[in-house]
Amino acid sequence: MNVLLLGSGGREHAFAWKISQSPLLSQLYIAPGNPGTAQLGINLPFGFSDFTAIVEAIRTHQIELVIVGPEEPLVKGVRDFIESQEDLQHVGIVGPGALGAQLEGSKDFSKNFMHAHGVPTAASKTFTKDNGEEGLAYLATQSLPIVLKADGLAAGKGVIIAQSHAEAEKAFKEMIYDAKFGEASSKVVVEQFLRGIELSVFVLTDGENYVVLPEAKDYKRIGENDEGLNTGGMGAVSPVPFATERFMELVKQKVIEPTIQGLKSDNIPYQGFIFIGLMNHEGEPYVIEYNARMGDPETEVVLPRIESDFLSLLLAAAQGKLNNESLQISNQYAVTTMVVAGGYPEDYRKGDIMTGMEKIEEALVFHAGTREQDGQIVTSGGRVMALTGTSNTLERAIQKSQKAAQTIQFEGKNFRRDIGLDVLRYKS
Repeated sequence: MNVLLLGSGGREHAFAWKISQSPLLSQLYIAPGNPGTAQLGINLPFGFSDFTAIVEAIRTHQIELVIVGPEEPLVKGVRDFIESQEDLQHVGIVGPGALGAQLEGSKDFSKNFMHAHGVPTAASKTFTKDNGEEGLAYLATQSLPIVLKADGLAAGKGVIIAQSHAEAEKAFKEMIYDAKFGEASSKVVVEQFLRGIELSVFVLTDGENYVVLPEAKDYKRIGENDEGLNTGGMGAVSPVPFATERFMELVKQKVIEPTIQGLKSDNIPYQGFIFIGLMNHEGEPYVIEYNARMGDPETEVVLPRIESDFLSLLLAAAQGKLNNESLQISNQYAVTTMVVAGGYPEDYRKGDIMTGMEKIEEALVFHAGTREQDGQIVTSGGRVMALTGTSNTLERAIQKSQKAAQTIQFEGKNFRRDIGLDVLRYKS
């Protein structure tokens, strides 16, 4: 079959890499893709939120399955737009409609959904400009640290963990009154801080049935030992040793199944991924957030561990036939180190020439923020490249990933040298 993959980052390169291994694939198209996906399929010259161009491409290239990588087109309703075309009713789509995507698109929506369906989560209240003074008074009553979240999409940066009441008040005012995250912070969710160990659980559902993909742990802070500013993710590890069989059974019972049943009872059709950001709080799972797509860079450690035909799984999810599929997962460890541009996550450099990719032999190279210019690969995003090492031991997977990150060269390069080390200590 012909497949259209929407997106341009490391997640989409990993998707393209995995999908291209399937005997079901005739031709893979990626919009807009990147220099990495160009080696695996045909990049198309339009953005992933250009809905008119997307439906034209579906017609022109006789696409049978569309896979939506990023959250933005999902929240904007790309599924609904494709489904509104009478001649495209036969096309399978992996990714929810705009209503289902509100699980990610609105923190307030997702909190209300969790409370309504008994999904364990931190206590919270939502505020806008209209009740901002009430919000400031509420902050003063909260124990530290205090979590503030922009309600809408903020490119993974709309979460502030304030260590003092003064910091919380300043962040709250910047978000609501100064529109620090634009429209995304016109509503702010103030949330209880949960202590524990974070992990990410990924579910693929056809709206009725589901499979649980390999779990992962990602590293959000720019600096070693989880210090510094929040980023879109500086690396990831899978499997996670504290995701024990008992804990994952609790996740299924208390989180996954109530979520799937909640979507059904609320009449929200959902065929696609649910990324569940969890806190293991004293042995119990609490949901920090939902995402309506796969994570990045978690995808770059999750997909290398899937041994089944991934395209077959995606097609089954789109067709409501996941109950016919089985999922084989490798016991190997996968570790991704993200190489980022100088200055990231604030103003960062672009256009620096990259070298050394051809010297990497023991790791998978996933392009995240790159473009081709005059026959050379140059940086074009904050997170530039994801380097994934796999091995039977966590130590070796870390070594392979880190060595690859050291091998890539460009001006201003930065990466964390401690990815996976905390998991290694936990294991031992």
